[in-house]
Amino acid sequence: MPGTTSTAPGAPNAGASTGAPHPRRWIALAVIAVSQLMVVLDATIVNIALPQAQADLGITDANRQWVITAYTLAFGGLLLLGGRIADYWGRKRTFIVGMTGFALASALGGLATTGEMLFAARALQGAFGALLAPAALALLTVLFTETTERAKAFAVYGAIAGGGSAVGLLLGGVLTEYADWRWCLLVNIPVAAIAIAFALPLVPESRAHGNTRYDVPGAIVVTAGLVSLVYGFTKAAEDGWDATATLGFIAAGVVLLAAFVVIELRSSHPLLPLRILLDRNRGGAFLTSTLIGAGLFGAFLFLTFYFQVVLQYKPLEAGLASLPVTVGVLIAAGGASQLMPRLGAKPLMVAGAALAAVGMLVLTQIDVDTPFLTHLLPAQVVLGLGLGFTFVPLSSLALVGVPEHDAGAASATLNATQQIGGSLGTALLNTFYTSAVAAYLVGRAPNPVNQVEALVHGYRVAFAWGAALIVLAGLATLVLVKVRKEDIPTGNTVHMG
Repeated sequence: MPGTTSTAPGAPNAGASTGAPHPRRWIALAVIAVSQLMVVLDATIVNIALPQAQADLGITDANRQWVITAYTLAFGGLLLLGGRIADYWGRKRTFIVGMTGFALASALGGLATTGEMLFAARALQGAFGALLAPAALALLTVLFTETTERAKAFAVYGAIAGGGSAVGLLLGGVLTEYADWRWCLLVNIPVAAIAIAFALPLVPESRAHGNTRYDVPGAIVVTAGLVSLVYGFTKAAEDGWDATATLGFIAAGVVLLAAFVVIELRSSHPLLPLRILLDRNRGGAFLTSTLIGAGLFGAFLFLTFYFQVVLQYKPLEAGLASLPVTVGVLIAAGGASQLMPRLGAKPLMVAGAALAAVGMLVLTQIDVDTPFLTHLLPAQVVLGLGLGFTFVPLSSLALVGVPEHDAGAASATLNATQQIGGSLGTALLNTFYTSAVAAYLVGRAPNPVNQVEALVHGYRVAFAWGAALIVLAGLATLVLVKVRKEDIPTGNTVHMG
């Protein structure tokens, strides 16, 4: 789901102390959990607010996806660097700076007077979130060194990750309907202030020792490459796929990403050690994660607009109407945890992708008055079940067998692939949507009936492409993943929300 995060107990080697446990670790856990909720929640809370924000700030259909992708691109592109900074600069210090910056960026977004100002604020939120999330995760490994306690702490952290998306949808609906869409961002300010006030006296400082060089060139180049790709997709919606600007930005993005690979190969301290990707099973899991994110994030964006613009749901109703996917994910995640030791990762991931694609294909059959209970509800539940059966084994597959010194990078990479896939997918699906709407209106009278029909046609096209991306994810699993069921540990399942 949008904003999902992956965590593995003990994955980031935070250099946990072997001494006595910190006496106020459980209170500190509450502070860390609040920060995690804020980061996850912000990936979905703006979905419900976006129709009103778009109208208020005069954002075009082609550009509205930047409200989502500016956040996910910055978050995903800088996440690996954020983890390194937290380890070397100090996890508590990074946590405080990340929380403060996130609150200030939220204030900027809540006070935005133009679309560009909102996009910039969302990018800043993502950048500071890339500091905040890995610092919080690393702090858990420092605070909880005993196995049983650590399992409980990560269960709390994982539950926040899993429920955060649903909370974001509901809270976004409440704030948009009863206050203003701006409060979907401004609400972070008091939350961050409370978290900082408790973190300063309660959370201990810790840092890794040894060589502390950062791969800043790698972080800059990979983020610039991804932004260029997304901007190229956006220009395609405005100018067409054969336009000079479209081709230029897409080509520049590809060149920059190729340059990133070269930098990583030559760097003594790479941001992303390529040996992590070269393992066949792990590489297949990362590719699947990227494609699932690409198909899913965009679909949620269009489902929100369909609920509010076509079906005329109020924001809170739209938030509630989006919850069946979360319910499906949570049900399937529990089932997958039980089935994985017996069936292995690959069968569950393939079956999950097939189920999710079926749910998405059912959404391609929507109309201007599609009933919720008999069509939209079951489609979303099936989509959620498919995602749940995919996420849990995918997460374990991506992290099992990783050497200890690469565990943090592998965990962050899994998180980053979901965010980056979501960024690229949202931009790509939005381009297909705007092109489909424009093509539908050619030769038709520009009356309200045809306008609404054009929107629904665009949503159907976007859902169809989302289904295609999820099918590609299933094929990637089928072709690349060769893992046996005995390769998957039964006690180290990674939670996915």
